[in-house]
Amino acid sequence: MFRTISGPVSPWESLLPPELLRLPEELARVDALLDDPAFFAPFAPHFHPVLGRPSTPIECYLRLMFLKFRYRLGYESLCAEVSDSISWRRFCRIPLDAKVPHPTTLMKLTTRCGEAAVAGLNEALWAKAAGARLLRTARVRADTTVIAANVAYPTDAGLLAKAVGKLVRAARRVKAAGGAAGTVMTDRRRAAGRRAREMAATMRARAQLGRDEASRAISRVTGDLADLAESAAAQAAAVLRNGRRALPRALTGRMRGRLRRALGELAVTIERTATVVAQARSRLAGQMPDGATRLVSLHDPDARPIRKGRIDKPVEFGYKAQVIDNDDGVILDYGVQAGNPPDAPQLAPAVSRIARRAGRTPRSVTADRGYGEPATERELQALGIRTVAIPRRARPSAARRAVEHARSFRTLVKWRTGCEGRISYLKRGYGWDRTRLDGRDGASIWCGHGVFSHNLVKISALAS
Repeated sequence: MFRTISGPVSPWESLLPPELLRLPEELARVDALLDDPAFFAPFAPHFHPVLGRPSTPIECYLRLMFLKFRYRLGYESLCAEVSDSISWRRFCRIPLDAKVPHPTTLMKLTTRCGEAAVAGLNEALWAKAAGARLLRTARVRADTTVIAANVAYPTDAGLLAKAVGKLVRAARRVKAAGGAAGTVMTDRRRAAGRRAREMAATMRARAQLGRDEASRAISRVTGDLADLAESAAAQAAAVLRNGRRALPRALTGRMRGRLRRALGELAVTIERTATVVAQARSRLAGQMPDGATRLVSLHDPDARPIRKGRIDKPVEFGYKAQVIDNDDGVILDYGVQAGNPPDAPQLAPAVSRIARRAGRTPRSVTADRGYGEPATERELQALGIRTVAIPRRARPSAARRAVEHARSFRTLVKWRTGCEGRISYLKRGYGWDRTRLDGRDGASIWCGHGVFSHNLVKISALAS
């Protein structure tokens, strides 16, 4: 049930000294900005106005999520810190004699409301800033980055060993829920662990073994792990088949729901294991799997390998995100994409969204060479952009070199490099270094909360 807070926060406030009730300057500005009911509207469709138990008030949830992303806290650490702080309790509208919401409650609310609610939250903030004439669009700059998925560095052997363990655990959950109790499911985790350790030992000793011998040993161990994964998947398929037969005979509705969830997880694990085995077999045959479809995680199927040309990280695993900001450092648009789509086609739609939000078209747009295509420049000029300062990717002609060497062009290009600093600030300060939610939708939710917290700080400072 949708719920908001009204009235005094706590009857105990009159007993406390004024200095304890005074919020820090930044929190006081953000608190005043978050009082607008427009921020609650994106969450209303996800709650019934009458039915169900009262949920955590949206005012409280938004303030807790701001603290989480502003100070880089985990859910458990966030609840513990808020519980121990009078000022943070007051900021989150939690009375002194009330309980702080449980960490799992915040997790469920975050995933339940989804990407659309977070996008609506940012739209409401941009609309409020535009109404107060705080969105400067004289010049904007764009850049892309990689949002790392919450995965370990993927290798064929590592994914195969994890697949064996996950199949065994998922099959045991099906049996514990009352399905396929008599179906054999051999525990091959120790065998997979031995081969994974053998692989690690081979990698450590590859200098002594020689390149050819080490490659043969790695291929042999990878093949053994693929065989183990295929055998485990075959037995897991029998568990799945017999578990589905037992589903109508479940004693209670709760047991039926538990069995249905366990069967769904097992089916997904079998499918992803088959993909991982096919990738390993393809690599053993000398063929490199396509990066656009390569599975790099069993729990995050949307993460992909992305090559951005970094020296320290030639290949990253996650999602591509685009950021556009202005002179004040306010992020005017962001987007999260699966895989590694080209940069150039994303720029004109983003600038069009900025023009719609601000009510006026930016005068100047600049970006790095990854956006430097003639079609992109034509699209921006069709939107009404006066100056487009984007170096071309191809070798420029003499006339184009004269344009790119002009003082105004170079000034905008130099200013563009500040967008890289903005991305670095988001990664260091607002959680953009790694998404803790799986899937592209989860990454978009995570990045959206980071942008909302960042813009709250920036826009509240501009409004004061």
